[in-house]
Amino acid sequence: MAYIVTARKWRPNKFSEIVGQEHITNTLINAIKSERIAHAYLFTGPRGVGKTTTARILAKRLNCLNPNGAEPCDECEICKTVKGGQLLDIIEIDAASNRGIDEIRSLRDSVKYAPTKGKYKVYIIDEVHMLTRESFNAFLKTLEEPPEHTIFIFATTDVHKVPLTIISRCQRYDFRRIELHTIKEQLHKIAVSEKYEIDDETLTIIAKKADGALRDAESYFDQVISYCGGDNITKEAVSEMLNLISDDIYFDVSNAVISKDYKSVFNITETIYKNGWNFIDFFTGLIEHFRNILIVTLTEKSDLIETSETNKKKYLQYKNVFSEGDLLRLLNYLNKSFQELRFTQNQKLKIEVSLTHLVGLEKSSTISEIISKVNNVNIEQADNSENYQQSKKNPIKIEEPKPEIKSDILLTKEPSPQKFKAEFKPEIKEPQITSPLNYDLILAKWDGFVDIVLKEKPLILGPVIQNVEVQNFEGNKINLTGIDKDGKFLLKSHKDYIEKKALDYFGKKVHFNFTETETKRPTIKKVENKNIPVTKPTVENSPIINKIISEFGGQEIK
Repeated sequence: MAYIVTARKWRPNKFSEIVGQEHITNTLINAIKSERIAHAYLFTGPRGVGKTTTARILAKRLNCLNPNGAEPCDECEICKTVKGGQLLDIIEIDAASNRGIDEIRSLRDSVKYAPTKGKYKVYIIDEVHMLTRESFNAFLKTLEEPPEHTIFIFATTDVHKVPLTIISRCQRYDFRRIELHTIKEQLHKIAVSEKYEIDDETLTIIAKKADGALRDAESYFDQVISYCGGDNITKEAVSEMLNLISDDIYFDVSNAVISKDYKSVFNITETIYKNGWNFIDFFTGLIEHFRNILIVTLTEKSDLIETSETNKKKYLQYKNVFSEGDLLRLLNYLNKSFQELRFTQNQKLKIEVSLTHLVGLEKSSTISEIISKVNNVNIEQADNSENYQQSKKNPIKIEEPKPEIKSDILLTKEPSPQKFKAEFKPEIKEPQITSPLNYDLILAKWDGFVDIVLKEKPLILGPVIQNVEVQNFEGNKINLTGIDKDGKFLLKSHKDYIEKKALDYFGKKVHFNFTETETKRPTIKKVENKNIPVTKPTVENSPIINKIISEFGGQEIK
């Protein structure tokens, strides 16, 4: 007998043999038992998960002569004919190569004919999304009201390409991606039956490479057996044959992050480069690696990780190593670097720089951790305070105090005042009393002080301060008069500036007190002649205008 590949040899013949799709097989079994058979089914899902296989089993059970409940007997004439693909009542059509409107018209004409041997005429149309829009439109009426003896089963991997008018006329079943442990169990069953020795890590590598497709996993299984010869199947040989990146290199990265080992970054990058591994695949696996560490950190379990049992034990060792915040920062940085890696030309250099930054990331502290540290410090201080209070009860005797000891030293025993004065002489700083101002000195230097203010603030304070008069002294306070209400307000607004300049000029702290001088304004008598000339301010009679012209230049416009 010719060699048959594992995917065909181990193809299920009954509903109970289908793995990973229990939610669909149970529904179909209950529908068969209750005789609620629909006229059209739509099976959707990823590749290699059992869509076509389920359609064949359903067609075989509907036409079985001696069914075993909801399962086909696999022994009657029709079951054997279906298994050999020779039954005329079950028609399989590849929509990718029969997608035109002429093929659909031919199918529509053949639907009206009754089945030859079986009870139903079943049409299995694979990759139905490949049909043209005209073909779908020509098929609508037949699909909505087919003959009682006709059943349609559609299979597709791209259900979004199927028109809604077709989907609404079918019972839709969504096939799931088969889980990793389910694929491993099926491959282990096949290996035991075929008498091949293969360990758990090797099965994990094959199952992960299949990415949820059992048919792909069985194809890789055949390829591994051919490569290793069926005798010495190891994970190293499988990784080399499939050109897969070893999981150990991801653990080397995480260990380098923990130990801040920058040198290992370049060794890891060189290993990837020499083995010809894809840098994008490496980065994808690295993100998944730290995602697994995050799962272990949050859940303290490894059940949600799709890997071998050996790797699960390794991941559990990271349970209390990283904080949640640090792992989120690492994953965020890796995602950004991954997007940049896809568009860079020198991927090796980008990997080295990214891993170096990854190793250099420092640990972060949360607010609760900081508060906890502060509380611990307070507790230590409280303990020290208790020890101090205990030391007061049991004082330590000081025999010879050093003369340098100042008065702020804690005394364990209160000495007598006479003894304290004899042994300790603390330095007491007497407050410095500023000597009063010299009236004659202030008067002699007052004009020089006014000149300084005039030079620095000629427009703001100049016209006012040059008219003030020194009236008297009160300690360090100088009373100034000769100013009106507006001048007083102006000088008080710049009091800090004036006192600072006085300190620099006189060499003593001076406080100014401004006294407003009451001036009697002349009364203006009302006269009948309104043509009285108004005296305008000129250079001769206005010191402010004179100062402005002298400062900025210009001339008076009359």
